[in-house]
Amino acid sequence: MSTSFIPKQVVVAVHPRFPEALYEAQAIVDYLNEKGLDAAIGSLNNEDLRKRVKAGEFDLLISVGGDGTVLRAGHLCAPCDVPILGINMGKLGFLIQVQRDSWHEMIDKMLLGDFWIEKRLMLRVELFRAGEKQGTWHALNEAVVSRGQYLNPVHISASVDGLQLTTYVADGLIASTATGSTAYALAAGGPILPPELRNILIVPIAPHLSIDRAVVLAERSSVSITVHSENAVLSVDGQTPIGLDAGDRVDVRSADYSAKFIRFGDLDYFYRNLTAHMDQNPSNREVEIYTVVE
Repeated sequence: MSTSFIPKQVVVAVHPRFPEALYEAQAIVDYLNEKGLDAAIGSLNNEDLRKRVKAGEFDLLISVGGDGTVLRAGHLCAPCDVPILGINMGKLGFLIQVQRDSWHEMIDKMLLGDFWIEKRLMLRVELFRAGEKQGTWHALNEAVVSRGQYLNPVHISASVDGLQLTTYVADGLIASTATGSTAYALAAGGPILPPELRNILIVPIAPHLSIDRAVVLAERSSVSITVHSENAVLSVDGQTPIGLDAGDRVDVRSADYSAKFIRFGDLDYFYRNLTAHMDQNPSNREVEIYTVVE
């Protein structure tokens, strides 16, 4: 599978708390320069770099790190329509196809146009208090309304497209993308969705005498989460939680733009990647060892 788009202006970005990735990033920049491309380097937190991305100076961002680095890159690049190539330096890389020991080969393929661009759903998250909007955020993984610092469960209700769905007494409720279905939603017992789906997934967290099943909404449907108790917070893609009051409403819908990723090979890469990660799960290894002992 190939494309006519060949990147010319590239920025290689690293997580500010991942200093060892900086050495790998510099090697990538040097390699790109040898290939005749202009390439910049910097931290995803660097304000000057972020302004340059938003100004359209780059047509590709190479993210060097783990899934957390890709999440940061997605928030920056998606509104600017800049695709991302992730290079994995971490332990897990559900969002990343290229490993540290294979980036030379993959960059060569990219420069030949031997790749395709995958679009992934972004969420638009809005908080309302007494009918007035308090803020807007965007998520590649999920928005979570959950209990705060106290152990009491939260009382919340969920409506889909303006129609009441159900109420929950739970530790929280996750509104996730297909991308986020392999993150917090998976840990909470939700299903894994194919990454190309543009459906919102709702997953309750430790529900008490409430519906304990995940719900996959129809494409283009939205969900509104209303808080009926104190001690609740909103967290978007794991960012700093925002305190919620009783009566607050969080609306989650599809964003107007998507996150774009450079991919190689066939469309089934996701399932091979997923299987590899599942095979690395320590609990799976324990089961295998236990079976052998028996």
